Amino acid sequence: MLERELKLNAPTEFHLPDLSIGGLDALATARRYLDAVYYDTADLRLARWGCSLRHRTDEGWTVKLPPVTDSDLQQRQEIRFQGRWDQIPTGAEALVRVYARGALLHQVARLRTVRKPVLLIDGLGRHIAEVVDDDVSTYGGQGPAGRFREIEIELEEGTDEEILNGLVSCLREAGAGPVTRMSKLARALGTPALRDPDVVVTEPGDDPSVEEVIRAAISRSVRRFIVHMPGVHLGQDPESLHQARVATRRLRSDLRTFASLLDQGWVGSLRDELRWMGGALGTVRDVDVLTLRLVGTSQHLPTADRYPLRVMMTMLHAEREKWRRALLKAAGEERYLELLDRMVDAANHPRLLPSADRPSREALLELARAPFELLVQTVEELPDKPADPDLHRIRIRAKRVRYAAEAVAPVVGKRAFRFAAAAARLQGTLGELQDSAFAHAWLVKASQHHPAVAFTAGQLAGFELARAEAARTGWPAAWQELSRDKLRTWM
Repeated sequence: MLERELKLNAPTEFHLPDLSIGGLDALATARRYLDAVYYDTADLRLARWGCSLRHRTDEGWTVKLPPVTDSDLQQRQEIRFQGRWDQIPTGAEALVRVYARGALLHQVARLRTVRKPVLLIDGLGRHIAEVVDDDVSTYGGQGPAGRFREIEIELEEGTDEEILNGLVSCLREAGAGPVTRMSKLARALGTPALRDPDVVVTEPGDDPSVEEVIRAAISRSVRRFIVHMPGVHLGQDPESLHQARVATRRLRSDLRTFASLLDQGWVGSLRDELRWMGGALGTVRDVDVLTLRLVGTSQHLPTADRYPLRVMMTMLHAEREKWRRALLKAAGEERYLELLDRMVDAANHPRLLPSADRPSREALLELARAPFELLVQTVEELPDKPADPDLHRIRIRAKRVRYAAEAVAPVVGKRAFRFAAAAARLQGTLGELQDSAFAHAWLVKASQHHPAVAFTAGQLAGFELARAEAARTGWPAAWQELSRDKLRTWM
């Protein structure tokens, strides 16, 4: 579930005021006694990413993922697991594996809390929010042992944030301290829990070195991958899968772009492992894209012809589950943990060659030109009527051009981003052709195996053929725009 929570510090002598504001009824409920044990690695990798793994008497096992917004009202996913108090559930361990990597999880702190809750009910009897007054005693960790007070306001889904502002004002007037984003665990663990996570994206300055540009490009992709892999494990948000796959693709492309400045053996083996993980992500993502595509295209069909779509959706669901099981199996292997370690190491310590010690503009512009020159050569070698595999090769090279331009943009500036945007449009046009071809092939196969869906599948396949033809006739215009001399003056 998504937790929406705001915290305020409170002095030891603080007393909750009457919270019946704005037409809400405040209902004090029985105090609760909570005993929570937190688990982390020896160097607090989870805490430093803003994640936590705990067992608490009233809830069992809980994983809290890092906040998804950078505001006082913290929104974060909270996932609960069943299991013995003395054994971390397999699902919980899998969820935090991307943060812990291969390091062992063990008890790092214990918090005992006396909680005084107040429920806020609106005029229709709906639960709007809960305000809790927590008196916390901490044990273990590297921070000072002792006690502290904290007030939490947790909003129910759909509750207007204006109510939050009124509650904060009421609490502050009663003597509560300022809003804080520090978790109870961080207060217990002290300074080590507040240190940076293993991967930090440091954007290059005005005159960056080659190393700074390369580290920024690599760390952006590694961080994107790490942040989205828990969502891949949960399987509830297709966007997490999409972003994790993009991260592997972009990182492979950036390593290719910078290859002449990096140790060849190091680059090659890392790209091979990224291809393996990207492939596992890609098989699931392809089914997601196809599902959304068929659902959208089916809206053009008469209502009576849409019923077989349910059979197709069942087929796609079974196919997705098969590939998802393979993906999760891969993410449980030692090979995956080794890849994570290598990605983190690459973000922090890319293996640069002595040739990288050159003026950044000179070195990086040379690298950005190379993929474009290869794209030009590939386009010039096309036959008058290129086959779809030929155009797919153009798409792949357009993507490399785009990623290379974006990687050197910290040195070049906005002109590189404009060029990258034009490359993205060419990539998108040819991506439509690829998606149409994939969908058409799947529909033909579905109609052969399930004759009951053949008529509807045939209609959908017809739409895909038309979309593919539009992409074939439309890509030259996108290429003409990208190849304009005016767009490439920065090269």
